[in-house]
Amino acid sequence: MADRVRKRIHVVGTVQGVGFRPFVYRTAVGLGLAGHVRNLGDAGVEIEVEGDPASVAQFITTLRPGAPPLAEIESVELTDLSPNGDTEFRIASSLDGRGGRGTIPPDVATCASCLKDLADPHSRFHGYWATSCTDCGPRFTVIEGLPYDRPRTAFREFTMCPDCQREYSDPLDRRYHAQTIACPACGPRLRYVKGEQEVTGDPISAAQDALREGKVVAIKGLGGTHLACDATREEVVAELRRRLGRPGQPFALMAREDQIERIARPSLEEWALLRSPRRPIVVLPLTPGSVAPSVAPGLDTVAVMLPYTGLHHLLVERLPFPLVMTSANYPGRPMLIDDAQILGELANVADGFLLHNRRIVARCDDSVVRISAGTPTFLRRSRGWVPEPIAVDLGEEPLLALGGDLNVTLAVYSQGKAYLSQHIGNTEHLDTLEFLRQALAHLLHLTGIPRPKRIACDLHPRFATTRLAAELGEAIPVQHHVAHVAGLAAEHGVTDVVGIAADGYGYGADGEAWGGEVIVWRRGSWERVGSLAPVPMPGGDLATLRPGRMAASYLLAAGLDPREAGLRQDELEAVRIQIERKLNCPHTTSAGRFLDAVAAWLGIAGARTYEGEPAMRLEAAARGGTAHPVPLPLREIGGRRTADTVAAFRTLAELRSAGAAVADLAATAQAALARGLARIAIETARERGIAAVGLTGGVAVNDAIATEVKETVAKAGLRFLSHRLVPPGDGGLAFGQLAQASRGGA
Repeated sequence: MADRVRKRIHVVGTVQGVGFRPFVYRTAVGLGLAGHVRNLGDAGVEIEVEGDPASVAQFITTLRPGAPPLAEIESVELTDLSPNGDTEFRIASSLDGRGGRGTIPPDVATCASCLKDLADPHSRFHGYWATSCTDCGPRFTVIEGLPYDRPRTAFREFTMCPDCQREYSDPLDRRYHAQTIACPACGPRLRYVKGEQEVTGDPISAAQDALREGKVVAIKGLGGTHLACDATREEVVAELRRRLGRPGQPFALMAREDQIERIARPSLEEWALLRSPRRPIVVLPLTPGSVAPSVAPGLDTVAVMLPYTGLHHLLVERLPFPLVMTSANYPGRPMLIDDAQILGELANVADGFLLHNRRIVARCDDSVVRISAGTPTFLRRSRGWVPEPIAVDLGEEPLLALGGDLNVTLAVYSQGKAYLSQHIGNTEHLDTLEFLRQALAHLLHLTGIPRPKRIACDLHPRFATTRLAAELGEAIPVQHHVAHVAGLAAEHGVTDVVGIAADGYGYGADGEAWGGEVIVWRRGSWERVGSLAPVPMPGGDLATLRPGRMAASYLLAAGLDPREAGLRQDELEAVRIQIERKLNCPHTTSAGRFLDAVAAWLGIAGARTYEGEPAMRLEAAARGGTAHPVPLPLREIGGRRTADTVAAFRTLAELRSAGAAVADLAATAQAALARGLARIAIETARERGIAAVGLTGGVAVNDAIATEVKETVAKAGLRFLSHRLVPPGDGGLAFGQLAQASRGGA
């Protein structure tokens, strides 16, 4: 066989569940090659090809550029073999895991070919809500283990009919080895429940009828359950808010493209995000009057997604209005995935229930993205991305990180990859903490990583995740804002950075409430070189819920009339006493609390009903304003530079007395905050010889603040870093904890 060669090709990456083996089969057969392709469990895909040297070489060069759209090849390893005389190419049975690192694909939106089948009266998939193929559909939410074969998914409970089996077994068919293949004859079924009775007839039509009547419908989807209603009727949306006890948190919408064009003004980049196979929720500029005011109270943006499953497409295609499509859980709690639990816990919330009998293996919230400072930025990284790893070199030792206590995600690192979990929630709730344990066990099982012994957590001693870290292994406490900065450095692969951590709250190394920090980070060593001016935080956590308390604190510190804070007289007196006697009154340098104070003082937000609400309302109010050039004076406190937000508050009061508009004052406060922190960072970078300045923390999603910092840093001739791979807020904290723990922690 001197004129023949044989190669073994080991491919690692997202190459299971994405149509990679059928692609390999078609390519090899087309080139007249013999051999086989098979899954190697968690070690990727093995290919052996035999034939003439030119055809084998052509096959190898075709692998990367010709791969299916959802495949991502990380590495290709070639081994020369002796020809064995194979005469045909075949797809061999999968092998169990071999200790490598395959990549589990995330859930992706129904593809155009399946949507065409869905709409074709002559297709056997016509009108079938769970239609999918190798290029689309559920993955993470149905996979129980690797290799990714049907017996290791929730679809093992549905025996394929002869037609599905034929397509599943045909290497030339689009649904070849599509583990989620299903049709009306053999696949999961829908039902519509009203009260305690299952409604006869078409479940989707029943749900549409209820939505047209102004009812609230619970809809079980890929990774959890949504609550849906007509987004254009104020009385309907307000009633949903009343039932959920969610007075202000903005609702996400689901809409067709023609409806989105009426309710928002997406840019080309935002359209690309909306239409991508990952189908995130995208925060867009809202067209006034296009939806009910209660969809996003006090905001000028709206969070919208396109339908991403066959069920969604069938549901919205005949509705003349966009839908509220919000997670069916109480704030910070896990999404509901079990039918009995859905019917029981939502009995007083939903009027009807559109359910299916496909088991959800892993609950997974929708991802949320917005454009901040010209860059797509995660507010939440979940469906469509999880459990896709982030390539990063954090050394040889496996690590686990558990995040903070709000908007928690966990992260696992091994062999150059960081795996972030789906959105978990607020671990102050016991059921959310239990969900975290389940998500950790599932992620370790899927990745084949033994539970690491070293576990990074927040420095705060009372967080549930801090206690859990000590329970599970060797806890490595990491200061909150250091983790944010370390994560930013790891994202960009830099060893030195001056990081601006503009955030709400983080337990400081001195026990105080940090949140507006400038940190020099060099290869894991860090120094807090700057911050906002510390001010009293009367009532501690109560001041986050009652932003007028922070306004009163700033007004008193500035020598101004605290009655402008908008508090009742008795509460104002309590604030005075707490500050004077230092009773439950820690000091804070928080950027979030400064923005809260301005929002309360301007009458924009008197109470916080969800995390970040005052600052978000302030951002909306500022959108039409013009910022005055108000500087934040810098002064030394405890050996660090501080931006004097108290002096800025005094200047804002002078502008208000001179007749400045609320929008202008809101814009001025944001710009002053951004410039003050940027100035500290730039001066520090120049003194220390560091070329990069980065912005991180929850406030970094504010477009106006992020843009101001970015432009100020660029004018100084320094490199600006912002998050692209993980959220800048607490949803990215675990990734930063990994990065810092790999350097020694703290």
